[in-house]
Amino acid sequence: MDKLAIVVPCYNEEEVLKIASEALRGVLDDLVRKEKISADSFILFVNDGSKDRTWELIEEEHSTYPVQVCGVKLAGNVGHQYALTAGLITAMEMSDVTISIDADLQDDINVIEDMIDKFHEGNDIVYGVRKERKTDTFFKRTTAQAFYKLMKLMGVKTVYNHADFRLMSKRAVEQFSKYRESNLFIRGMIPLIGYQTDSVYYDRKERVAGESKYPLKKMLALAFNGISSFSIKPISMIMGMGLFIVFISVLAAVYALISYATGHVVQGWTSLILSIWFLGGLQLLAIGLVGQYIGKIYIEVKQRPRFNIEKVLSPEE
Repeated sequence: MDKLAIVVPCYNEEEVLKIASEALRGVLDDLVRKEKISADSFILFVNDGSKDRTWELIEEEHSTYPVQVCGVKLAGNVGHQYALTAGLITAMEMSDVTISIDADLQDDINVIEDMIDKFHEGNDIVYGVRKERKTDTFFKRTTAQAFYKLMKLMGVKTVYNHADFRLMSKRAVEQFSKYRESNLFIRGMIPLIGYQTDSVYYDRKERVAGESKYPLKKMLALAFNGISSFSIKPISMIMGMGLFIVFISVLAAVYALISYATGHVVQGWTSLILSIWFLGGLQLLAIGLVGQYIGKIYIEVKQRPRFNIEKVLSPEE
């Protein structure tokens, strides 16, 4: 039977960690009893530089359940996408299949069995997809839908209403580990792997405890990172807008010459100043956008480590 690793990135999750550990251990026990996974399957909590007692609680859980609960301690806070990557790559060496899920348990753990069934049917990647967004606020629901539509418009392959709750076979994780870029947008990278995929659908729940670690600022940063990491269309759009403004400027120049020749010259500051401000703002926007891409290139060419693993609590310890 296949050995399953459930990868759980954690940042300041002391309020939910023991709850998540108990719930996920229950899932493992149920799958082992049904003979769908091997008895040495485990949970891998990844501590992303938490400032609370998250790591101490992971160590306690590992001491109590040395086979079922393992841990990875990162040397500092590197962000959700890097922490998840560290967990997947660590679990790759110790398991046959991985499932990533957040510690808040908003994703439905009851569909993990369906993921395993679809894996046994020959799927290397199984996406956990939300059925609807009734639990979200109007603002979050509207912005999320706009984000997915924008990503599609930009040519980025994503699965609608899917975040980072997914199953990946060992060979899928091995292929993912070959993507070495520093600007990570995992939900856009996984579809590029190209293996056979399927989806399971579920209703997202409220957090069992604690507060969301993804405020609006982080969500906007993730959205821009996803677009800029996979598409150059924003630069093309700016270029197209520039050509359009040049065309309008030529028409305006022709109109000005005709007005001068016919003696209908209107003198004033308003139109001139507005034009200067508009063009100046557009130029600054274009320079800033190009600068963002150059900044990403600057980060990539340094090839610095994406994360530093300080300690690993493995089943063998």
